Amino acid sequence: MLGNKTAERHLDMLTTSFGKDIVALLQDNNIIEIMLNPDGKLWAESYTKGKYFTDIIFSDKQAINIIKLAAAYHQEIADYEHPEVACELPETGARFQGWLPPVASAPTFTIRKRATRIFTLDDYVKSECLTAEQADQLRTEVKNRKNILVSGGTSSGKTTFANAILNELKDCKDRIVVLEDLPELQISAADCVKLTTTSTVSMRTLVKGVLRMRPDRIIIGEVRDGAALELLKAWNTGHPGGICTIHANSPEATISRLEDLVHEVVSVVPTRLIQEAIDIIVFMQRDHNGKHKINSITELTAY
Repeated sequence: MLGNKTAERHLDMLTTSFGKDIVALLQDNNIIEIMLNPDGKLWAESYTKGKYFTDIIFSDKQAINIIKLAAAYHQEIADYEHPEVACELPETGARFQGWLPPVASAPTFTIRKRATRIFTLDDYVKSECLTAEQADQLRTEVKNRKNILVSGGTSSGKTTFANAILNELKDCKDRIVVLEDLPELQISAADCVKLTTTSTVSMRTLVKGVLRMRPDRIIIGEVRDGAALELLKAWNTGHPGGICTIHANSPEATISRLEDLVHEVVSVVPTRLIQEAIDIIVFMQRDHNGKHKINSITELTAY
């Protein structure tokens, strides 16, 4: 681990390399994502404007410096032989994903900020992304301890909406365990334990181990590998009322995606397990204006 003085020095260098433009975007509570393309153009996505070009252009040298310093803060190396940097930014907790040549033609990175506020189901109704009937349905499903998959494409708003559902558990008496690769889910329940994966502890290991922690509900930030099988088993062994996000292009494709992930660890997909474990699929989509919308809420009654 870096010493305090060394960590402070690295943080100062990283902040300086960002420059006032990125620092301002990081401090803007309206900004969701900051994206630097290989052509040097800096793009941003906000809650109100959607995705837009900031009119800011970075040099390759400045972009490379940012990626290298983000890696150095975590005592990692970024160079031609190690072109990927995936980490959490200090202080902000924002998710940083950077690439150097030869993977990309020029340095490129994306910064996904942590949510600065919790959007409630009522907020989604007010913004006309969700109907009042759908909101009431989801509240009922959460109260009745149904297992909910929130699916959608990249940047479709899955995590933000999962937080809105989790907000319904704020007064819950259940013991809730939250498992994530990066801390993005927010929950204020009194009895809650949060665990994150590391380079040596995988999501599959976390899901297996969490069963010995007496959870009432198991929440997973995102399932993206063979941990899907462990999740299905966990949700089927007396731990209903879970919530999880997953990448998919439609409600139907959500099940296919789940099958593919299970296939990573077993040759035959246990279809009965899927049908018994998954109750509700909430499918998220972005419209042509970049607005996040709930496309459908589907009950899995037959497989």
